[in-house]
Amino acid sequence: MTNEELWKNVLNEMELSLSRANFTTWFKNTSIISSNDTTILVSVPNGFAKEWLENKFNKPIFQIIRNFSPNVREIKYTIGGLNLAEKIQSSDFAQFMAERPSQDEQVDVEVNKLNNLNKKYTFDSFVIGSNNELAYAASIAITKNLGKAYNPLFVYGGVGLGKTHLLQSVGNKIFSDNKDAKILYIPAEKLTVDIVESLKNRTIEELKQRYAKLDMLIIDDIQFISGKEKTQDIVFSTFNELYSQNKQIILSSDRPPSAIPALEERLRSRFEGGMIADIGIPDFETRLAILKLKSKQKEFDIDDQSLSYIATNIQRNVRELEGALNRIFAFSQIYNKIPDFKEVKKLLSAYLSTPFKKTTHQAILKSVADFYNVSINDIIKRSRKKEVVRPRQVCMFLLREETKYSFPEIGAKLGNRDHSTIIHGYEKIKLEEDADQRTKQELTLIKERIYQTFDS
Repeated sequence: MTNEELWKNVLNEMELSLSRANFTTWFKNTSIISSNDTTILVSVPNGFAKEWLENKFNKPIFQIIRNFSPNVREIKYTIGGLNLAEKIQSSDFAQFMAERPSQDEQVDVEVNKLNNLNKKYTFDSFVIGSNNELAYAASIAITKNLGKAYNPLFVYGGVGLGKTHLLQSVGNKIFSDNKDAKILYIPAEKLTVDIVESLKNRTIEELKQRYAKLDMLIIDDIQFISGKEKTQDIVFSTFNELYSQNKQIILSSDRPPSAIPALEERLRSRFEGGMIADIGIPDFETRLAILKLKSKQKEFDIDDQSLSYIATNIQRNVRELEGALNRIFAFSQIYNKIPDFKEVKKLLSAYLSTPFKKTTHQAILKSVADFYNVSINDIIKRSRKKEVVRPRQVCMFLLREETKYSFPEIGAKLGNRDHSTIIHGYEKIKLEEDADQRTKQELTLIKERIYQTFDS
């Protein structure tokens, strides 16, 4: 696969998961300009986009790239374009990477290499509201009675609501109080990669011993170990070892333990054995407080009317609030002025074009099954009958479009199908929607059923 094809896949995936305004702001004029066996270099148009892709979007970009190029271990971002690409092509890639370390190092300065904790995530910069007060209170209690107050602590909630911030705040507080504390923060995907590498290199016992010596283990996005048997084995043994010594374990997920598919029952019961706390969508007052804090951190003197407008109209998560504020901040940097309220409304018009209406995968399956007069069970099971294949592909398409589930999540909802099958089905219906009026009409009618089902 060429660099151009790989980045096109990244853009297609990211466009599906972001608003049009967000996608255009951060991904316009980006491309892969060079790569080697393990590293990819992405060109971005300016420093602001570089910072945003590194700090906010690197994780999903990395996940997408790894689906197509499993050997990739690192993505680097650099400011440039065609001229820069030509320069790299005429020189050694590795030399170029070494020539430009300064900005990448600036990002890494905030991260402690020993424990992976980012210094910017603290309790002082975490805004408390009714949506997160239980999770916050439990986190504070842990810092005062490590390993005994709530062990494990399992925090769950949607994307961009502050789970990572809260988890790392606990680690940073413990580390600031005791520099000798052995703490490790690790995303579940990175943990899986480390386990695979250790198995390959026959160093798995060393890895297990290293984890067993920790005072605190923080695993982010634990749902990613779903279906990975060896990773679950290591997590289970590590969990038992740490728990038996009253060492602290903190986990996060986008859903509660009971809703994580393909999770071993022995792990599920361990995860449910301590405190489970959810983080929900922030209310207006919390959203406004977040915006004011972010503005203060940027030394950005935007008026209260504009902040209230953002807080009123962007409600789903903290990341979208930050995206809106950063769009305005970028405007002020480019034009060297703070936009007035009228300009703010214009800048954010694309963000606020349509209200968000949520549905469920059950409503989608039922509506599609009713429309095509087949059973939900026929859609889920592995029948290859022609009258079932198309409804199943329509389900794949609508689950992606209407719920924003990842392809692996859709596969899990449809009988544990491989994500490549889901991608094929999705793209097939997507092409038909664009080219065939009948398909477009069918999809419109099914969507009406979906939301009627959900509202009833």
